Amino acid sequence: MAENKDTKKNIKKKKAVKQVSHGRAYIQASFNNTIVTITDQNGDVLGWASAGMTGFKGPKKATPYAAQQVVKKVIDSIAPCGLREVNVFIKGIGAGREGAIRGFNANGVQVLSIKDITPIPHNGCRPPKRRRV
Repeated sequence: MAENKDTKKNIKKKKAVKQVSHGRAYIQASFNNTIVTITDQNGDVLGWASAGMTGFKGPKKATPYAAQQVVKKVIDSIAPCGLREVNVFIKGIGAGREGAIRGFNANGVQVLSIKDITPIPHNGCRPPKRRRV
């Protein structure tokens, strides 16, 4: 019995690191948080990070400085992939929009293009009734 436990050790296989030089960066900048996801050209996620993951709490999560730190964290986490160039897609109207793009340049990743994919309603949902106080 004791011999079986020793022979069955948990051996984890190393995950094959995908070499990607050109990718996409999706930045979701809301009023409360900033989330950065980096994918390859097919859309397969290589890594992601948010302001909460980097240690910011409360209103500090939506600042441009927090967005720069998020980009630094996600680039460090996918460093073995060898990412050098990104196309940036920004969604949202938070304060972290500009800070995240500057973070890519500061961390040695070249930004090829910036596209805004913020959803805009074309007179969609009916607004709620006016508040009576």
